[in-house]
Amino acid sequence: MTTQASTLISGTRTLEKSTGITLCHFSTAHTQLKSRSFHRECLPLAAHGIGIRYVSPANVNGRRDRVDFVPLPEPGNRARYLLPPPSLVRLLLKQQASLYHFQDPELIPLALALKLIFRKRVVYDAYEDFPSMALNKDALPRIFRPIAAKLVAAAERLAARCFDGVMTADPITLRRLARTGASRKLVFFNFPNLDFFPPPGSEPKEFDVVYRGGLSERSGTWVLLDALRLLADRATPATLLLIGYFDNAAAESALRNRIHSLKLESRVEVCGRMDHAEMSRALSRARIGVCPLQDIPKFRSNIPVKVFEYWACGLPVVASDLPPIRPFFRSAAAGLLFQASDASALARSIAWLLDHPHAAARMGREGRTAVLQRFNNRNEIHKLWKFCMQIAAKP
Repeated sequence: MTTQASTLISGTRTLEKSTGITLCHFSTAHTQLKSRSFHRECLPLAAHGIGIRYVSPANVNGRRDRVDFVPLPEPGNRARYLLPPPSLVRLLLKQQASLYHFQDPELIPLALALKLIFRKRVVYDAYEDFPSMALNKDALPRIFRPIAAKLVAAAERLAARCFDGVMTADPITLRRLARTGASRKLVFFNFPNLDFFPPPGSEPKEFDVVYRGGLSERSGTWVLLDALRLLADRATPATLLLIGYFDNAAAESALRNRIHSLKLESRVEVCGRMDHAEMSRALSRARIGVCPLQDIPKFRSNIPVKVFEYWACGLPVVASDLPPIRPFFRSAAAGLLFQASDASALARSIAWLLDHPHAAARMGREGRTAVLQRFNNRNEIHKLWKFCMQIAAKP
């Protein structure tokens, strides 16, 4: 964790009295601290008096910001955790936690062992529409993807029946599991933790547009590049900052080749993953935030967190007009919607905001206000705290 993150946390949070409850979050896949599990859930819970043990391959050890980190080796073959090694089970049991919390669906068998054999209290955080993700997983042959999606959906139904709690990041994903089993259910929205999104400063804008997230065709990165090419052809060129991750090396090569073929090398900067504590500063380098997600099953369910992070930075947002995000745009006059996959419509929206800087600034202020008043982590963490306490108090 960066010094900046520690300063933000210690400077803005007040530790409440210890609850006597310990939550163990465990992951075997993620070598970086996940923004949802760590920055939006574990850090605020620790500040509210819940003891946190964070078991993961992230390169962090010891105790920081009231969180105890327990390191794991970096992941190799993730499939091996379908049959959890005894050493991992022993490590988790050693944490003696009141609750065990996880997000990766491939860890459902391990979590079932904790629940059914060792009688631990378990919460599954289905923060993505994982069955829909399986339908688009390039690592799987296309013929096997529908089968994989059905298997993931069945595993999640089993989790809802057996575990003590099930969380999602949006109401649509929860709808599949809401009536399954007696587990407690919670929608915990991925709204920004304002400790990491201070008031926007007056730094100079180095880019016209920023995108943060998965860099792939399904995420709309290709459409965004096409829109940038259209803007250049119309003599209204724009610059773009891409922040995020690739599925694999082939995907990165394909994107860079696309940038080259569109002759956009001088107008596009590609950054990799970055520490969440640096995200606000990076997004604030641009004038406009863009969310060009494609109209596929996953994005018809999940609410894109990037929109709220853009708004938290005071940026107007141009986003694909998809059902999960549409209601938020209706309640906040903070940007423009365009038809998903329509590069011309995206280019027109970007051009309008660049041509109307006062209106764009007003939208950015509206977005920041909406995040401060409604779409932030403070209300969400109170819901999660109560959720954890209820499960821990079960007889």
